[in-house]
Amino acid sequence: MIILAHRGWWTDPSEKNSRLAISKAFSAGFGVETDVRDHNGELVLSHDMPTGGDLTPFEWVVSSFASAGQPGYLAINIKADGLHAPLIAMLARHGVTRAFVFDMAVPDAVGYLKARIPSFTRHSEMEPAPPFYERADGVWMDCFDTDWIAASDVKTHLDAGKAVALVSPELHGRNPRSAWEAWAPLRDTDAMICTDLPEQWLASV
Repeated sequence: MIILAHRGWWTDPSEKNSRLAISKAFSAGFGVETDVRDHNGELVLSHDMPTGGDLTPFEWVVSSFASAGQPGYLAINIKADGLHAPLIAMLARHGVTRAFVFDMAVPDAVGYLKARIPSFTRHSEMEPAPPFYERADGVWMDCFDTDWIAASDVKTHLDAGKAVALVSPELHGRNPRSAWEAWAPLRDTDAMICTDLPEQWLASV
């Protein structure tokens, strides 16, 4: 499986989405899941509504990913509507091809789909029927309340020709061990795992 380091590879929660954490993940050969918003007409790296002036331009993330040789994938969590035109131009400017977008509102997804930017739909307890499934390049599989995702569920999407990214349960405050055991049959596939614990995941493989 391919690792997506959740908001970079960090040791203290204060480091999430920092330049340090993202650079560390890329240097280790990990992909990264991170967040983009707009602020004063620019794309910025931010999970929550941005405030203040000390914001990292999202172009730094994209250029750093390109300079690192595009390890794994860059999973871009879309946190605001209407970002597709500048984001698409930014990815093209840096020659980034190993990236996909997810979590945008369904109406906002239309712009990404029309531009043929790799886009993932979502499959979770709350979304048992993923929207725009036929047009999606992949599926972001989330487990908010329970470890419901079985290897067979993932293989159904893989067999349908979809890429798959799994959200590890520690992102929702649960111990991931039982889920990781259930996903053991997927370890030799190209499925992705979004995790806060890349070292522990590698040690468990």
